[in-house]
Amino acid sequence: MVQRVAIIGAGVSGLASIKCCLDEGLEPTCFERSDDIGGLWKFTERAEEGRASIYRSVFTNSCKEMMCFPDFPFPDDFPNYMHNSKLQEYIRMYAKHFALLRYIKFKTMVSSIKKRSDFPVTGQWDVITKQDGKEESAVFDAVMVCSGHHVYPNFPVDCFPGLKTFKGSYFHSREYKEPEKFKGKRVLVIGLGNSGSDIAVELSHTASQVQFPVFSRSGSWVMSRVWDNGYPWDMLTVTRFETFLRDTLPTSVSDWLYVRRMNKWFKHENYGLMPLNRTSRKEPVFNDDLPSRITCGTVVVKPNVKEFTETSAIFQDGTVQENVDFVIFATGYSYSYPFMEDNAIIKCRDNEVTLYKGILPPRLEKPTMAVIGLVQSLGAIIPTSDLQARWAIRVFKGLYKLPPVNDMMEDIDEKMGKKLKWYGQSNTLQTDYISYMDELASAIGVKPNFPLLFLTDPRLALEAYFGPCSPYQFCLTGPGKWDGARNAILTQWDRTLKATRTRVVHDSQKHFPVLNLLRILALPLLLLAVFLIISE
Repeated sequence: MVQRVAIIGAGVSGLASIKCCLDEGLEPTCFERSDDIGGLWKFTERAEEGRASIYRSVFTNSCKEMMCFPDFPFPDDFPNYMHNSKLQEYIRMYAKHFALLRYIKFKTMVSSIKKRSDFPVTGQWDVITKQDGKEESAVFDAVMVCSGHHVYPNFPVDCFPGLKTFKGSYFHSREYKEPEKFKGKRVLVIGLGNSGSDIAVELSHTASQVQFPVFSRSGSWVMSRVWDNGYPWDMLTVTRFETFLRDTLPTSVSDWLYVRRMNKWFKHENYGLMPLNRTSRKEPVFNDDLPSRITCGTVVVKPNVKEFTETSAIFQDGTVQENVDFVIFATGYSYSYPFMEDNAIIKCRDNEVTLYKGILPPRLEKPTMAVIGLVQSLGAIIPTSDLQARWAIRVFKGLYKLPPVNDMMEDIDEKMGKKLKWYGQSNTLQTDYISYMDELASAIGVKPNFPLLFLTDPRLALEAYFGPCSPYQFCLTGPGKWDGARNAILTQWDRTLKATRTRVVHDSQKHFPVLNLLRILALPLLLLAVFLIISE
């Protein structure tokens, strides 16, 4: 019987796991190698080995109503999108409110996790830790790995001929902290992702010019955090109604609508940013300033680098940037678990992460290990990790019966096929947010019953179905139910507007629920349009 649970890492996934263990009557012990909570969101002046690292100016890409812990809304006066220091403040508030700090052992590094000799019977693990040079070993009934996937940099030095002879400086973006030392310099930022775009835009205000090579196989959609009528993008787009339309409409219509929406802000091909696969649903880049900096000429989008010389970069189109001072590789991260004695537990096929429901190693004799937070989607990681932890603990306690191993592997293969269709590549971290959350929620009995909800509480049903799929929805019922969830859903727009209406002006019209009504009325028209398109 599972009772004692080891949790690796005190970031947002680790904190969610501690609380979920306590809610289910288990005994968590969390090991954190640093001296503070927050994980990725804890800014440090320099990159530290074995820990995630962010630059000083990092802001969230998900708004506060979509990224909160599901039973702990952000304070009303917090901004919709937060600087890392503000999010860290919220994380500390959460840990204090639920008294989680007492279960964390700080400055304690997990050096080894291995199965005990009687694992097929007990499912227990030996966890070896180091603190102040002293090594300790303890036995745990289950392990939750919450160490994240922004720790070990993907640094493709060998992919760029001549780089090793380059006399300027080059480094991975995890080493970047702030722009001062780049003043007046020529900088090359390689990697069209959120970090690469942020760094390129920030440096464009101090560097003499920023060249921004885009991998020839890549490109990306670029979105603003500010969406229609100035509302947060995710509160308008991450909805059950949007998911229903995407899944119901013919692929050709869905793809056309998707490309049209992504090009609404600016035409990507005119800025050299158009993805090679136009209809790929891979995670877009969120940057409110990139198109403006390109227009002003302070950021120049280029094709990929063909090769380096001692002082210059030669691009694939034959153009050359002379006198390059710095090259910053914003090329992402690889996931690794150096404390795992048997790495094949998590990477059990072709050296890629293979997890049932994105959480559970499927070939374990006993299901007593979970990986929390190893997913990537348009949804925020905090509510995703919380729901993953709730699912995992139900599995640990035997309250959710797993299918046979072959069925779990078939489920993994089926999802990999869907990911290939939607995202253009077999990336185990990519997933559709609402579909994934509903899958976990259904398994543990916390998914809202919308037919019943429309009959018993139509106001709530309308807001939950046509409005944002906010985390509170998964605390309306079942294990982990929170009595404040209904009110949090009905007041989520009030908190959103309070953050921006710092100067009160007359409001001529209410955006909600009028928009919901229009969407309901528009549905028959959309279906008629689809029918006409098919009939032609």
